[in-house]
Amino acid sequence: LDADEVLTPSIVPELKQVIHNEQYLLINLIRQEVGAAQSPYSQVSRLFRHHPEVHFSRPYHAIVDDSIVQLLEREPQWRIASLPKVAILHYGYQPEAIASRDKYNRGVQAMEAFLVEHPDDPYGCSKLGAFYIGLGQLGKGIELLERGLKAEQIDAPVLFELHYHLGNAYTRLKNPPSAKEHYQAAIKQQILPQLKIGAYNNLGNLHFSAGDLTQARTNYETTVKIDPSFAAGYNNLGMTFKGMGLLEEAIRLYQQAIKCQPDYADAHQNLGVAFLKKGKVQQSLSAFGKAIALHEAQNPTEAQRLRQGLQDMGFPVN
Repeated sequence: LDADEVLTPSIVPELKQVIHNEQYLLINLIRQEVGAAQSPYSQVSRLFRHHPEVHFSRPYHAIVDDSIVQLLEREPQWRIASLPKVAILHYGYQPEAIASRDKYNRGVQAMEAFLVEHPDDPYGCSKLGAFYIGLGQLGKGIELLERGLKAEQIDAPVLFELHYHLGNAYTRLKNPPSAKEHYQAAIKQQILPQLKIGAYNNLGNLHFSAGDLTQARTNYETTVKIDPSFAAGYNNLGMTFKGMGLLEEAIRLYQQAIKCQPDYADAHQNLGVAFLKKGKVQQSLSAFGKAIALHEAQNPTEAQRLRQGLQDMGFPVN
């Protein structure tokens, strides 16, 4: 494990079981990206047999996948498995962690050097393209991601990432049709459902913005069906039901989001709005107060905007 990762105790019995199965060469594990703004889960090839021909390769996120593929070609009797439960908690994608380690810039430098030697590698195109998108260099990012899609052989997880990041890029370019096309292509890939949550959620956001609340509801409901602890899914469902005029259901969903993530400022704020529309002023002010307190730490500008808005409406705000 890396220094910013923790093994979940609940996965240990399953790890012990698969380790003793001598048929397995590699076990893919689910990693929860704590604090990630987009996809809350990723799959990592961290548990593998001690074999002289298994070794790490590729820059930045070194992986054993290439050597595993080569070994399977020579020794096809080996098996690969994936555990569906969360095995690792990763704290490296929290905003403060990214900022403190200059994560994007280090990743860009490593992947740019790799692509000089392997210009059409789909994995490299996916990783560097995603970095460029994150840095706002959308043209460069799209060019790389599209280049990656032209590769003759692309593993399903990499193909998912190529389409997913293209969806993100076209969303930022305000091109919903292209964004939807790529999110839908990402969702079709044969990978674990947890890995698709970000694509379902972002696709729901596009439908919500377009006023297609029925389809948005379907996408958001899929996210919380896959992961009942996905707070953003409940919050987005709450906004969808509010848009449908179903305030009681919206309130229940905002409360569920807060139960999953107590420091979810936007969910507290949305709960305050819903209570206010129901005429429940005291509950509304309580929710707004919690939202302001959380925004003060997370987004002071939003805290001030919310406080000023309530004061303009004549409500007492500390």
